[in-house]
Amino acid sequence: MIEVKDIYAGYGYGDVIKGISFRAEPGENLCILGPNGCGKSTLLKTIARIIRYRGKITLEGRDIAVLSRKELAKKIALLGQSAQVYFPYTVYETVSLGRYAYAEGFFKNLSDEDKTIIEDTLKELDLWSIKDRIIDELSGGQLQRVFLARTLVQDPGLVLLDEPTNHLDLKHQVELLEYLSLWAKENHRTIIAVLHDLNLAHRFADTAALMKQGELVSFGACETVLAGKTLEEVYGLDIRAFMLESLERWRGDR
Repeated sequence: MIEVKDIYAGYGYGDVIKGISFRAEPGENLCILGPNGCGKSTLLKTIARIIRYRGKITLEGRDIAVLSRKELAKKIALLGQSAQVYFPYTVYETVSLGRYAYAEGFFKNLSDEDKTIIEDTLKELDLWSIKDRIIDELSGGQLQRVFLARTLVQDPGLVLLDEPTNHLDLKHQVELLEYLSLWAKENHRTIIAVLHDLNLAHRFADTAALMKQGELVSFGACETVLAGKTLEEVYGLDIRAFMLESLERWRGDR
């Protein structure tokens, strides 16, 4: 379980997120929603202890502030928006880097358990057939799945995903989110993901946290948050009416 209590964080020019509090349980898929610039990515970076914060964050009952970096890497994994190719590793080598917290060195010192976890994850994300390809030869969608695989092989209790469906076509977006949902429940893990597509959020998330200007304005079951009047106030748009109108257009095309 993760519990966030009265968190404030920013980048030196003031707080971006203010007074955020919530909790999420093992097996739960929590989606962070809100317009651009409301602090969603900052919240994930704060939970990952990338930026300084005031308040308290506990994971499995322990304050993350006292964990070493290696301990933290075994418990929390973050896939950010700006994952980039820095070295021309193969797909297999890149994903193997996710096991660094468990290994004494990279690549050569992987245990049998490490290799099994890497192979299983590559197969689940449909990457096994390209495991020997150099990653700078991949499409954006393939690369996104490689970085996700690297995140999952850390085998953390908490996975933080910032726009995980970036660069993926609709089919792969749906397949990926369904896989993540099942993965979290089968492995008793918690996923906190930032998504912009409310349809995908409705399909993927158990719980939703709606943010506006750095504050949490609605939290609860995803269908409840998405049906609330607060959603319209946050986005400045009647989302439900827009979705229904879009549905009628699809029906009219038949």
